[in-house]
Amino acid sequence: MRQLVSLISGAIFGLGLLISGMTNTEKVQGWLDVFGAWDPTLAFVMGGAIVPMAIAWQYSKKRSPVLAPSFPAPPKPEIGRNLIIGSTLFGMGWGLVGLCPGPAIASLSFGGVHGLSFVVAMIIGMLLAPKLRTHLDQRLRPS
Repeated sequence: MRQLVSLISGAIFGLGLLISGMTNTEKVQGWLDVFGAWDPTLAFVMGGAIVPMAIAWQYSKKRSPVLAPSFPAPPKPEIGRNLIIGSTLFGMGWGLVGLCPGPAIASLSFGGVHGLSFVVAMIIGMLLAPKLRTHLDQRLRPS
């Protein structure tokens, strides 16, 4: 049952990305081009995601999920090396290509070689990131 709900949720999410234009790299890069041909329409997409999620977090505080033992814990509100490096890499990928992970996967069916190469590079980065983090943690650990 949990897999079915996940499949339906993912399909709705992908459809929302497609309808909102988040899979259109030109629209995303237009959003990021603040001093050029800025396209503010993705602000509505972001608001359409942030507002319901904020309501859902408030609603779920004293409840338990139907298909899991508990809700995931909220993330720690820390600004550290991992957040800075991850945000920078995410922003660079988003700005250079016009895709982030969700829309990249959603665009696999029509993104051609460019979409596929982005997803392959993203997967390689996800596989290398834990090794790089371990390496950096060992190098930067005080002796």
